[in-house]
Amino acid sequence: MSDRTVLAVDVGTTSTKAVLFTTSGVVLGEGDAGYPLAEPEPGAAVQDPEAVWEAVGDAVREAADGAHPEVVSFSAAMHGLLGVDAGGDPVGPLLTWADSRAAGVAAELRADGTALGLHRRTGTPVHSMSPLVKLAWLRRERPSLHAAAARWGGVKEFVVGRATGERSTDASCASGTGLMALGTRSWDDEALDLAGVTADALDPIVDTTAVVGTLTERVARDWGLPSGVPVVAGAGDGPLANLGLGAVRPGVLACSIGTSGALRLAVDRPGVDPRGRAFCYELTAERWVIGGAVTNGGVVLDWATEALGADVSTLLAEAAEVAPGADGLLAIPHLLAERAPRWDGGAGGVFVNLQRSHGRGHLARALLEGVCLQLRLVLDSLRDAGMAVEEVRATGGFAQSPFWRQLLADVLGTPVGYPGDHQGSAYGAALLGMQGVGLLDPGAEALAAAADHVEIEETLVPTDAAAVYADRRELVEQVHDQLADVVARLTGRPR
Repeated sequence: MSDRTVLAVDVGTTSTKAVLFTTSGVVLGEGDAGYPLAEPEPGAAVQDPEAVWEAVGDAVREAADGAHPEVVSFSAAMHGLLGVDAGGDPVGPLLTWADSRAAGVAAELRADGTALGLHRRTGTPVHSMSPLVKLAWLRRERPSLHAAAARWGGVKEFVVGRATGERSTDASCASGTGLMALGTRSWDDEALDLAGVTADALDPIVDTTAVVGTLTERVARDWGLPSGVPVVAGAGDGPLANLGLGAVRPGVLACSIGTSGALRLAVDRPGVDPRGRAFCYELTAERWVIGGAVTNGGVVLDWATEALGADVSTLLAEAAEVAPGADGLLAIPHLLAERAPRWDGGAGGVFVNLQRSHGRGHLARALLEGVCLQLRLVLDSLRDAGMAVEEVRATGGFAQSPFWRQLLADVLGTPVGYPGDHQGSAYGAALLGMQGVGLLDPGAEALAAAADHVEIEETLVPTDAAAVYADRRELVEQVHDQLADVVARLTGRPR
């Protein structure tokens, strides 16, 4: 590959990051622009799509800075839902993956036995995060909004559609909607019926490496890019994180902790475990990722800074001073409806055995231990399903903290490798972009070979604290079971 340039745009939950790469993976420019996540009512987690659009432009202009990239490729947060009119303009807010108002609908589908069949066909657990479940909820609770949209999609469909003037959805993001049948790569009839939409209201499904158009003259001018730059569809941020981490070969597990968290393994055929504890999302036509996502990652630390009255660095420092196990304090940090491995929304957040002797450091440590313990449950569910885990690689905002890095290795009970200068999902999007315009050979092996260049800078092995967390892992499951009936009565939802 020669050192021409590609621009990757990663539209995340709270910000958009744009990165200008050479085709050999060297970063030449970066841009980042944020936007708020609004909570106008209990359970809501929505965004203004126009604010996201403006942030995309700001990030691109900063990263490109007059460059002439060969291609623009996209990554985006999965599971968002946005209705647009016939002209592609939003008819309401973007419902993000964190919006839990559809939890009651998800519980009903689990209770009547519909959920597991949908999960096995579509690869997406029936949970309030799912666009399928959100659509069913809108149909019931917000019928005027449900009827107002000419088309439904996510944030990437909106951004790419406006940038190119052409609507499509990549098979990766489509596989996270709960509406696409994995076996046929087409919209599922039963899911469409539950959602109250027809296939015509959804975008055509394309490969993640497909060129879906070129930047319009107006957008190219606004973003400071040459007109006619080809745009490659790209994929969801989760599968792309595996690619960007070099975790696309068998047995290499990718762990990410940002606002949320996830564990994912790449596989060469789609499918979910019989108990329905893992998701399955497409990366390319030859690679899928199987794993589980936890809702409560870095968002727990964000909440703690507000509730405990200290900044992040102070909380991390105080947590590091507390012994493993937080002197008998256990936290279930389900501040938002939890996902894997149960996919039932989970109990709300709770501290168990809180005592007068516990201070702010104990609370902070217990919360972070709780985040990692939830990921341990996901890891164990993957192993229980017969999936071999030979190596763990981790990335995300949490990795800036040496304390949290070691905590993850101790709780997972396995060595964890951390890459050096790592761009995660953005680099994965860049690789798909290169493949889409012929700067990289086609096929999964070429992608894997390119991703192999990701270097692991540090590997942390578990310390003696791992024994403490092995015991805590069992306690977490007990608390989940024992709280289920209490939470069902408090929320009025079926268990």
